[in-house]
Amino acid sequence: MNIFCISGLGADERIFSRLDFHQHRVRHIPWMIPGKKETLDHYTHRMAAKIDADDPVIIGVSFGGMVAIEISKFLPAKKIILISSIKSKFEKPFYFRAAAALRINKLIPLRPYRILEPIENYNLGIRTQEEKRLAADFRRHLNLDYSNWAIDQVLHWNNTEIPANLVQIHGNNDHVLPIKYIKPDYVIDKGGHLMVYNRADDINVILDKILVE
Repeated sequence: MNIFCISGLGADERIFSRLDFHQHRVRHIPWMIPGKKETLDHYTHRMAAKIDADDPVIIGVSFGGMVAIEISKFLPAKKIILISSIKSKFEKPFYFRAAAALRINKLIPLRPYRILEPIENYNLGIRTQEEKRLAADFRRHLNLDYSNWAIDQVLHWNNTEIPANLVQIHGNNDHVLPIKYIKPDYVIDKGGHLMVYNRADDINVILDKILVE
């Protein structure tokens, strides 16, 4: 089975490093710098060009899950697996919709501020020094053109098409995308937004099941 992984906004393939895919062939699709005023549709076609196998399984974390859904609209996939993500605009928390309507991200573009890191770490569900170092490294290498574009895409994502072959895994302690707005197929108890990394053992049990179905 060919598995393609798309990390969350600003993260990279290290986020998947604790998942056990056994004998499956796994590749990570890296984020690319968007063109000026590039649409999400055009961007996802560029991302999909990295998928060189028929009937792939696409795993997306957070924003990567939204991109995986967009790719599935024009590239047939065996399964779409979302981790800590949403499958439609109806699962967005209300403050995402408010931020989009008020264009807050345009008024206050994203910048990494050290003073905000404890809040960001809490929202991500970061618990250990190792996880703090990983998040700090992601922030240090964050391309602001990409991240500001990506945040705008998240806030204005209006998808209503849910793939029939979609599987959604979510934590009930996710502070970024609260589960009260979401109806996942599998729930990780006390799982936070970074559970793909710090609750990998629990996610591996689910993957072992759904990757053989």
